[in-house]
Order: sequence, then C-alpha cells, then structure tokens
Amino acid sequence: MSLFATLSRSVTLAVMLVVTSPAVMAQIAPTDEQRQAAVEIADALRYGHYANITFDEQWSQEAFQRYLDILDGQRAYLLSRDIEPYRHLEDDMADALFEGDLEDAFKLYDQLSERHIARTEWLLARLDEGLAFDFDSDERLELDREDTPWATRESELDELWRKRLKNDALTLALTDQDNEQIEDNLRQRYAGQLSRLQQTESEDVFGLLMAAVTSTIDPHTGYLSPRQSESFDIQMSLSLEGIGALLQADGEYVKVASLVPGGPADRADVLEPADRIIAVGQENGEMVNVVGMRLDNVVDLIRGPKGSVVRLDIVPAQAVDMTRSHIVEITRDTVSLEDQAAHGEVINVERDGEPHPIGIINVPTFYVDFDAWQAGEEEYRSTTRDVAREIERLKEEGVEGIVLDLRNNGGGALQEANSLIGLFIDRGPTVQVRDAQGRIQLYGDTDAGTTYDGPLTVLVNRLSASASEIFAGAIQDYGRGLVVGSSTFGKGTVQTLNDLSHGQIKLTRAKFYRISGESTQNRGVDPDIAFPSLIDPERIGESSLDNALGWDTVQNVQYRRYGSPEDFLGALNTQHEKRAKENPNFRYLERQSTLARQLREQHTSVSLNREQRQRELEAQEAEQLSLENQRRRSLNLPELDEWMDARLDSSEPEEGTETGENEDEDMPVDRAPVLEAAEILLDYAHLQKAQRMAKR
Repeated sequence: MSLFATLSRSVTLAVMLVVTSPAVMAQIAPTDEQRQAAVEIADALRYGHYANITFDEQWSQEAFQRYLDILDGQRAYLLSRDIEPYRHLEDDMADALFEGDLEDAFKLYDQLSERHIARTEWLLARLDEGLAFDFDSDERLELDREDTPWATRESELDELWRKRLKNDALTLALTDQDNEQIEDNLRQRYAGQLSRLQQTESEDVFGLLMAAVTSTIDPHTGYLSPRQSESFDIQMSLSLEGIGALLQADGEYVKVASLVPGGPADRADVLEPADRIIAVGQENGEMVNVVGMRLDNVVDLIRGPKGSVVRLDIVPAQAVDMTRSHIVEITRDTVSLEDQAAHGEVINVERDGEPHPIGIINVPTFYVDFDAWQAGEEEYRSTTRDVAREIERLKEEGVEGIVLDLRNNGGGALQEANSLIGLFIDRGPTVQVRDAQGRIQLYGDTDAGTTYDGPLTVLVNRLSASASEIFAGAIQDYGRGLVVGSSTFGKGTVQTLNDLSHGQIKLTRAKFYRISGESTQNRGVDPDIAFPSLIDPERIGESSLDNALGWDTVQNVQYRRYGSPEDFLGALNTQHEKRAKENPNFRYLERQSTLARQLREQHTSVSLNREQRQRELEAQEAEQLSLENQRRRSLNLPELDEWMDARLDSSEPEEGTETGENEDEDMPVDRAPVLEAAEILLDYAHLQKAQRMAKR
C-alpha cells in the first residue's frame, strides 16, 4: 500500500516542474488534540468494538507491521537500519496508544519522509541527466515486494529505482511518446509527488497511524479527521456533485471500488469496478497524472460543478499492463432518488414456440426518502413501496414469475431489506443482529399477507452486499425462492459513527446473522445455481480485505419454510448447464473469467525489454480478442480488430429494439445473467407445477 494513496487529507494540488535545490522538511509532531483523540480511540476500540480485542504484544506487533506497510509497503524507501530505532513499538504500540504517546511513531514517519524526498529528488536528477535507457536487455521488474526483506544498503534501492524509472519510461514509450514527452510526463509526476509530500501536516500522519491501528482490527473501523467528518456529512446529504463512483487506494493507483446505481458513471457506462484511474482532466486542458497521488486529492480533482465534464484516463480491470489505457468523459451530476429507484420490465422466455412472460425487477439500492417520511407524506418513496407497485403492475401483465435483480446492490437501509422480505412472506423473522455483549435483536415482518406468492428468483453477484445479502439469505432460508448468480460480497457487519474530541471514529458494533443462524460476514450468500463472473473474488469482496472479521454462527430462530427449492436443484442445474454451453455470452464469461485469473497469476513481473514486453502484451490481448470474437461470431456480430474495442463497443441494442426477441443476438454480456435467471425461473415454475399435479 502506498503512502500517497493512503493519506486522506486534501491539500491544494501544486505541480512543481523544476527542482533546483534539495527539499527540506521540518519534523512533524503530534498535537495535544491528536494525543487525546488517540486515547479516546483506544478506549472506543477496547470497550465499544464488536470483537473482543486483547491489546497485548501480539497486537502491538501487528499494528506496528501494519504501520510499516502503510508507510512503505513495497519496501522501496526505508532501509532496515532506519526502522531499528523504532522496533520497540512492536512491543509498546498498545501502551503508546492508550497513553497518547505518539512521538516515536511520528518520528518513524519523518524518517520515511526524508527517504522519500531524497528518492524523488534522485529520480528528478536522473531525468535532468536525460533518458538513456537500453530497452534491449533481458531485465525484469518484480511488481510485488510486500514480502521482500528490507534493504540493507542504499545501492539496493538505487537498483530498484533504476528499474522502476526504466519501467515508467518504457510504459510511456509503448504509448508512442517520444523521449521529450516521456521526460516531461515523468518530471511532472515525480515533482507533483514531491510537492504533495512537502505539504504533509500533522493530521496526515495522525491519520496514517490511526489507519494502522484501526485496520489491524477490521477493515470497516476507521478514524475520520475533522475535515473528513465534514466531507462525510456532505456526502451523506448528497449535496456534492461528482461522477457517482466509490474510489479506493490500490497501491500507487486509485481504483474504482463500485458505482453508485443511477449515478453519472453508471449511466455513462464507461467505468467498471476495479478499473484504475491514472489521470484526471477537466473538459479542456491538460490531464493531471494521479499515479501516486493521495486518494482525497484525486477525489477533489474529479468533483466539480453539476453539468461540467471530467475526463478520466483509465486502465480497464481486465488489462494486464498499464499501457492499455483510454480516456473517458463523464458529465458531473447529483444522484437523485429517481435514478436509484427500483424499476421493472417484462421479458418473454420462449418454450416450444410459445412466449412465457417473466417479470424482472431491478433493485439498485435499499433506499427510503427520509425527508418525505419525516414530513408525514403518505406517498413517500422507498424500495419496498416501489417494488410493491412494480409487482402489482407485473401481475396485471400476467407474468409467470418474478426475478429480483440485486446485482451491484451494495445495500442501504436495513429496515427496507426487512420490509422488502415481508412482501414475499406472511409474517416471520428476517434477520438477527448480535452486539459485542452477545445480545441478539431479532428483526421481522409483522404484516399479515403477502404482495407476491408466485415463483421467485433472486439474482446476485459479488457486488451485492449488506442489505442485499440479508434479503437473499432470508429468501433462501425460507425456501421462498431460488438464489442464482455468484457468491455475494460478504459484508455482514454494522458500523456506527461516534464523535471524538477531535474527529470521529467509525466503529464496528454488531454482526448480521441469517434466521438459519449463519453469518453473512466474509462468506456472503452462496447461490443455489452459480454463474460465471468477471469480478475476481480475490480482488473484490470482504474476504479480499485484510483483517476482515470471520464467519460464524448463532442459534437459528423458529420459522416455517415455504418450499424446498433444493429438491429441484439437480434438474435445474442440468437444464442450466445445457443452455450455458450453448449460450455464447455464458461461454465467454466462463472462459474470460478463467483467462483473466490466469493472466493475473502470471503477471508478477514485467519485462524491461521493449520487444519482449510488446510480444507479451500482444499475446495476452490476442487471447482476449480471440474470446471476444468467438462470442461475436456466434451472435452474428461484427468482429473487432483490437481487444480494447470490446470495452468501447458493448453491442447495446439500438433504441426501439423490443425486449424479449432474440435477446442473445444484440444484448451485451452483462444482460446474459438476467436472461438465464428468467429461464431458470420458468424451469422452476414448471417443476413446481408438475410436483403439485403429481400430489393430487
């Protein structure tokens, strides 16, 4: 993890184009407010966190190691002798935290800062000498140094950075930039990093240290500085304009974690989870390189007035090399409730030449218009109310079953998940919430009757999280319907935001449990019928996060099952697998998922030989292009000349195309799962009907 990517305070962006003398940076010391806040954070973790934390030497070792990982996770700046004076923190970190003794942790940061400044000036000096790299050698650069021992000599790091500089230059050369352009771009990048480093203040270092402390316990507990708290409040009120994307640090890069349903990026259909952003520009003017830039600075560049355009230079998630970037444009906007509202459609599944209407309800998030609700408005909007209206409309259209599409639904209001379950069951428990003391609160539906009692399927993917998992788990436990797709995110914890004398702390206070007693934490909800997915669970999901709380169980509660879908899974899987083998989009998803995983596993180093690097890239992209064109040939679509064209051409149907006819011929890949979910639902409905007839 990179220092610049994890710092979380916004400062004015200044790009230094020329450095004429060595930078000098005064030592940074903790303030009295930060010392007091550290003590309050320690007490909050000890007495308020869900986990029973023992602040002993083992915890101190983990927290100290975490701090080192945040400061210099790639072992690229510090020498082993730089760390030795602070090794006592491996035993003393807990005591230092409870006593508000932050001086040595700050001094370790100062040591890192000194090394970082010197190294950045070293890079700028190499650029001033002019690039004279030989791209004909057989050198390779290792990409992941997290497990590499700390260097003992400066010459070791000189060699590492010589290769890194060479790789940076080669990466730009492969995009057809000449030496002058390469030198200018790299000088801007390194000088910008130096400028940002020189602007570091005490609150930045305190934030890093508290990030190490809290992330040692779990990834959702964290400290918010006073400025972050203010930004969080603004974000919660939806009064900031942006692109509607949740971003996170990924080494030196900023990665798209998820898209806000109905937001500008989602509507533009140009970003995907795990895409990396390497430069940001406004509608006009130069792009600003953001590699190594602090996350909050990148966010500030992306935000802007409603209606204005931001340009992003992105490297697609499926790309295996940073040279494969392209620029997208997104118009900034706010996200309205209407954009996130549940909406339905009818598709026709053909069997023996006869159309069978199936209802599809897309639920992007679990929402409620709190302002309208508090004002006493009778027709306030909410997920449950909107879904109920869609159900009534679909029933009037004579659908034979309903698919609830929760893909990419990251959760939202717990009470909405609870009440939405109530549309499909006649009273009963829905979810258990256990606190740190072991007390369990049971939520449930108390309304008599159901809105819909027909065949039901829930479609999920890796980005279905939190409230989505509560809903899917309850439907599965009740036997009320099928769950299909891929395993969900695994976010099964509850956080609260608590004020400190200086800033706030977001604290994990409870865990969700299904009515069967199983937690949704870490494992998520496993589907009854699994679909292939391009989302890598090793990169996205709770289980991919460091120190995520584990899965466990509590006592199940009493509830009655509405059916036994498991009785039909053998037949349903057989029919599904037959269709999947014949469906070009499903074959593509399966093969592309396997290929992407293989390429990532192989991509542990990069060649610094230009011809070899080019050959490796071309071979990898040829495989990806071959898969895409196999899919397109099967669908009678025009083939592509380059793999990147697949990202820019989603083969969307032309406006006016009637849904339900020849879907496979003109729909994009991400449409395939919902169509197959409808097929499975129809199979399920027919099997249920046959079973009822046999019992008569």
